[in-house]
Amino acid sequence: MKLSRMGIFARSRSTVGRKPKDSMRLIVTTFVGVVFGFLVGLSFPTLSLTKFNRSSSVLTPIDFEYTKPSLSSPIPLQHPLGNNRSSANATSKKIWVPTNPRGAERLPPGIVRAESDLYLRRLWGEPNEDLTSTPKYLVTFTVGYNQRKNIDAAVKKFSGNFTILLFHYDGRTTEWDEFEWSKEAIHVSVQRQTKWWFAKRFLHPDIVAPYDYIFIWDEDLGVEHFNAEEYIKLVRKHGLEISQPGVEPKKWLTWQMTKRRGDHEVHKETEEKPGRCDDPHVPPCAAFVEIMAPVFSRDAWRCVWHMIQNDLVHGWGLDFALRKCVEPAHEKIGVVDAQWIVHQSVPSLGNQGESQDGKAPWEGVRERCKKEWALFQTRFSRAEKAYFKALNKTSH
Repeated sequence: MKLSRMGIFARSRSTVGRKPKDSMRLIVTTFVGVVFGFLVGLSFPTLSLTKFNRSSSVLTPIDFEYTKPSLSSPIPLQHPLGNNRSSANATSKKIWVPTNPRGAERLPPGIVRAESDLYLRRLWGEPNEDLTSTPKYLVTFTVGYNQRKNIDAAVKKFSGNFTILLFHYDGRTTEWDEFEWSKEAIHVSVQRQTKWWFAKRFLHPDIVAPYDYIFIWDEDLGVEHFNAEEYIKLVRKHGLEISQPGVEPKKWLTWQMTKRRGDHEVHKETEEKPGRCDDPHVPPCAAFVEIMAPVFSRDAWRCVWHMIQNDLVHGWGLDFALRKCVEPAHEKIGVVDAQWIVHQSVPSLGNQGESQDGKAPWEGVRERCKKEWALFQTRFSRAEKAYFKALNKTSH
């Protein structure tokens, strides 16, 4: 036992005795390692941690997914708008371009897109490969599902050069998928609204700018003798900015101007009942089409859209004011006789009204139409008088 203790004790003393030498060896090794690391570090390019941190701090997980360097094609991590000093200086300068659209003055002109379109696009692939065709014309119908067969027949008269847009006033849209063309059409649904309500809100001139002509049609039109492409050819041939097909009456017509003439391609004036026309070149004897099936050129529609009143939804009286948007109106507004339609006079929208004071729904709608006509005439007259009055003041 004693020997054992002594052996352990001796071994312990021997270990303690070597400790200073080991410590010195550790110090020397550490010093050599630091010097070696310093010399190796000098052999590599300097890395700016400040720049790296600034760049990496703005990258989201998605940024890393797309910008992660690979062994085959290394891609530097960069801020989308640039992280170099020259880019920073450029973005620090103020941009103000008064010729940009209102509200976009702070944007560089090259990024501004003031107009849009109604072309349908994919959710995948390259954006510049989305469109296999770009329709040149737009046709809109304001519809209820009960008129689906009539609309189906009408749509088939319009070629692939047309974008089809349906405004639904009865809230029924999915049922239209029984027609194959409906799956490629655009559907906008708001219950109990008229086509002029829809047109004011969804056919802004900057949205429909790609289209040469815009058809804004009712749902109750017979189109057996109508071909849209041939219609466009005649419109161009005769220089019409605002037009409509001739109407073959099933019963009677309100205005003689819209009545089809069998011996004409196009007519631009007519004779009316005594007292209706103060001048042969003004409505309803000329420069006049009805609002059931108007067709507008791009430029004419830009003017007409601004004339539509937000609160006057039926459009009554608008047909008498269309001449204000083209000049000379009696030459640029006309009726295309060679491509004609039948007005079936289906009072479907009238039945969307409500009974009040014992009156049928359609009666309330008709009264509203008449009131709007009077209001529109009053507003237009006052606006013109106010303009010329102000003009006279500035000229004196």
